[in-house]
Amino acid sequence: MMFAVIKTGGKQYLVKKDDELYVDNLGLEQGKKTDVDMLAMFDTETKKVELGKPVLDKKVKIEVLENLKGDKIRVARFKSKVRYRKVRGYRHSLSKIKVVKI
Repeated sequence: MMFAVIKTGGKQYLVKKDDELYVDNLGLEQGKKTDVDMLAMFDTETKKVELGKPVLDKKVKIEVLENLKGDKIRVARFKSKVRYRKVRGYRHSLSKIKVVKI
């Protein structure tokens, strides 16, 4: 089984082939395929490990399955004795991706 550490959106993810995960919005349309940087790669069967300095020359191919919004986060401000209350909401833009090839 091949595993890879990829970097996208300023974060790192440990993935294998056919994994589906949610990452920060990539700005691509649904169904588009692209490559992302690979920081490290290892194979559990042959015990082979490759580390990048800082990235490897190889890329991981991914496909954007859908673009969506995450769960709503509510932020409340409150000050006692002055009747000040304010509630705001925020939903993060996400992309659901599938790892096609390592």
